[in-house]
Amino acid sequence: MASSTHPCAPCAACKFLRRKCIQGCVFSPYFPPEDPTKFANVHKIFGASNVSKLLNEIAPHQREDAVNSLAYEAEARLKDPVYGCVGAISVLQRQVLRLQKELDATNADLIRFSSHQNILTPSSQSSGSSVQNAHVLPPNYGSYSWNYNA
Repeated sequence: MASSTHPCAPCAACKFLRRKCIQGCVFSPYFPPEDPTKFANVHKIFGASNVSKLLNEIAPHQREDAVNSLAYEAEARLKDPVYGCVGAISVLQRQVLRLQKELDATNADLIRFSSHQNILTPSSQSSGSSVQNAHVLPPNYGSYSWNYNA
């Protein structure tokens, strides 16, 4: 259960709906009086009746996850009424793609730099001297304008 039921304080749902919070209130374990905006958001998007029906239809061990999902979706819908959490997921997917491209470019730079170092180091290694800084990155490493032919 999400929180303990307070015998003297009504849950956030009952307080919002201005009704008496009874002993078996379906909202009480999931909408504590300390967090009234959670229920207000859920009520604004889904309606108290629909949430009540949903909670009564699912198994008790699944209710907390359902309420958390409803609360997340309600908050996302209030921030972005058209796309809701799908909009947030889309933004994150685009960010992952952008970062993947950046990682691929950085790995390609690293491979080119490594092969450039291998071309320079065989003659010094054949003379018996050790190359201590073979793995030191150039000062502007990571920028896309790195010129390896210079």
